[in-house]
Amino acid sequence: MKTLAVLGGCGAVGGTAVRILASSRYFDRIYIADREVEAAARMADELGRERFEPYALDAEDPSNVREIMSRADLVLNCVGPFYHYGPRLLRAAIEVGVNYVDICDDMDATIEMLDMDGAAREKGISALVGMGSSPGMANLLVRFCAEQMLDQVESVDIYHAHGGEPVEGPAVIKHRFHSMEIDIPVFLDGEFKTVRLFEESGKALEEETEFKNIGTYPVYAYPHPETITLPKYLKGVKRVTNLGLVLPVSYAELIKSMVRLGLTSDEPLEVQGQKVVPREFAVAFVISRREQLLREAGITEPMGCLKIVVKGLKEGEPHTYVFSMTSKGMGMGEGTGIPAALGAIAMGEGLITEKGVFPPEAAVDPMDLIKLAGEVIRSSGKGDSVPIYVDHIDKDGKVESLDLKF
Repeated sequence: MKTLAVLGGCGAVGGTAVRILASSRYFDRIYIADREVEAAARMADELGRERFEPYALDAEDPSNVREIMSRADLVLNCVGPFYHYGPRLLRAAIEVGVNYVDICDDMDATIEMLDMDGAAREKGISALVGMGSSPGMANLLVRFCAEQMLDQVESVDIYHAHGGEPVEGPAVIKHRFHSMEIDIPVFLDGEFKTVRLFEESGKALEEETEFKNIGTYPVYAYPHPETITLPKYLKGVKRVTNLGLVLPVSYAELIKSMVRLGLTSDEPLEVQGQKVVPREFAVAFVISRREQLLREAGITEPMGCLKIVVKGLKEGEPHTYVFSMTSKGMGMGEGTGIPAALGAIAMGEGLITEKGVFPPEAAVDPMDLIKLAGEVIRSSGKGDSVPIYVDHIDKDGKVESLDLKF
């Protein structure tokens, strides 16, 4: 029997991954591990107790974490925020000796987890980190382009925009705050550099970009791991950036304002005799305003787009390839949860043989995952093919849409 434990299996991302896995038979037993054990029980009842079992997860309790991990052949970690939980849960997986997949999109947590490579190799386990949309599918589409379309990749610019999900929990908001507070890594002119979102270094990267089928929006620097992992994989690349935003723009600006005004501190303040943590207030306030801002922007359903612009040389001539994964009716939950499920399937099916800790581009064959994606999307009723659009721009600026039949 193949047994999988999905940590955070009732969240927006983890819940999507569980439902995608339910539509396939790749795993015989799936534990839905979540702090909301009653919700996990309801999901297990809905999907069938013959395959699904709820488990009360306390990600702060090492013994509880190790117990659920010891029951599984593979762990899919969807517990956020990853800057807090990613390294500690990977460390537990290494201690237990169980293979691991996650959706970590926090740059600093990714660096810390990649540093566990030696320990994972000693245990003989495989740990795939960042198997979502960005990072995740973005990394694999860049690798696909580098291997199939270009002789030399010179630059990679990754863009993402999404919004309209039914809910955004505190972990998501805290992740957004964290992403705006820290140094943001970029790879410019062949060198690793850092920028700050609200300083001139960060503002210099801001731009307006068109996202296929959902509109044109301003994007800003994000501290996603692709900017530190892709340059190590792509020899000779000169530029790797990651820019994005959450929709609507007014919602993104509200979140930025909380950080800009210093309302994301963890230092308690006394307010009318009560201790208040500014970050917790800021999270609650952002969540309280979200529904109205979505309504004012006319966003009534989830939508999102991942766009990757890859420039380089083929037979000495410049070429640009623009990959877009876009959807309406699906947002972050699907955009991240579906690749996460695919990563777990690929690991479970033995398509990933690398040992240690690694990002997607280092150990996952893009065509293996795209083939799996087609099978899973069809079986889950979410479409007939993988929604990847590719435009090619030649040296003369001529644009051609390619039908690669993903």
